[in-house]
Amino acid sequence: MRALVLPLCRRVALLSALTGLANCHGLDRPPAAAAKAPAAPAASWALVGFAKVDSINPILGPGPGGRFLDPLLKQPVRWEAKDVFNPAVVVKDGRVYMLYRAENRVTPAVGKTSRIGLASSSDGIHFTRLPAPVLYPDHDAQQKYEWPGGTEDPRVVEGPGRAYYMTYTAYDGDKARLHVATSPDLRHWTKHGNAFARAAGGRYVDKWTKSGAIVSRYEPDGRVVAAKINGRYWMYWGDAQIWLATSEDLIHWTPVEMAPGEKPPVPLRAQALTMPTLKIVLPTRAGKFDSDLVEPGPPAMLTDQGIRLIYNGRNEPAFGDKTLAVGTYSAAQALFDPHDPTRLLQRMGTSFLRPDRPYEITGQVNQVVFLEGLVRFQNRWLLYYGTADSKIAVATRPVP
Repeated sequence: MRALVLPLCRRVALLSALTGLANCHGLDRPPAAAAKAPAAPAASWALVGFAKVDSINPILGPGPGGRFLDPLLKQPVRWEAKDVFNPAVVVKDGRVYMLYRAENRVTPAVGKTSRIGLASSSDGIHFTRLPAPVLYPDHDAQQKYEWPGGTEDPRVVEGPGRAYYMTYTAYDGDKARLHVATSPDLRHWTKHGNAFARAAGGRYVDKWTKSGAIVSRYEPDGRVVAAKINGRYWMYWGDAQIWLATSEDLIHWTPVEMAPGEKPPVPLRAQALTMPTLKIVLPTRAGKFDSDLVEPGPPAMLTDQGIRLIYNGRNEPAFGDKTLAVGTYSAAQALFDPHDPTRLLQRMGTSFLRPDRPYEITGQVNQVVFLEGLVRFQNRWLLYYGTADSKIAVATRPVP
């Protein structure tokens, strides 16, 4: 989670403009869609009723014992001593595996860098972590994109041949870029670089891009498996508005752009201004908890009712929900057409998870629940999220 923030005076000026919901077409030209979808309460299509596990939360915090010989610094680093947050989760061999973002403690000699660690659990609640990270900046082709900021905010799905595909943020200290890596076993990862490297002549390589949630099926055995729709894979992405991209192989992605004559559903601001031709499929909303930005959560869930996207929203009281603190991150859900992922069918009018516990309210970034991992395990849905950019917590609900 990282986004550009406008000064308050500029945000107030946007109040009257931040409305609307439209549907348009892009490079892939999917079928036409309805121009507007109504906000919806927690209805039959929404996966709600989660309870935070107060008896154990937060389930993962900074690990002062983890030491790692950093290949770029050429010295040992306590790579997860400062904060751990924003996890992806996978069910494999009867266990829940968590890939999580960790930050080292800053010293005069060592700046802050994010690395991705791996932990596993037999019950989805109590985790044992590996002593060293599994994805991190190194002497490789991605170093200039990942150093010194690091590798951030993983989301993982299973693809062909039971290989694992991770979307993650490569951060060079200035710009976030959406990257892809693959693994046969969750421990050993091959980096493939920018997800949009081959799209539109490289137009998006140096744009602010992040947070890729690939449309997947959540299988009864707990696996989250990437699903094709109309012969292609689909991914919701972005952290200003939510956009869409397609792929043939889960590695190389093409952003969906607007058709000639189409207009964005809301005025563009922040990083969206640098990508004005992109098709916004889920916009921010004035007067609500998601007024300032929207950002995908766990891999999107393909169901018979549609594509359920759990997403994170940030509030700005000047033009959003005046009952929530400035910068509050909370979560809601949207439903898209299972045959046309650009077409928004339903959207919750209120959040279903928001910061209300001390560890969610106070931390590196205050007032944050940031959802990124979801699995079906032992007859429960387990929803994992970062708290105040500092720790990791879980909420559960039964599988009907």
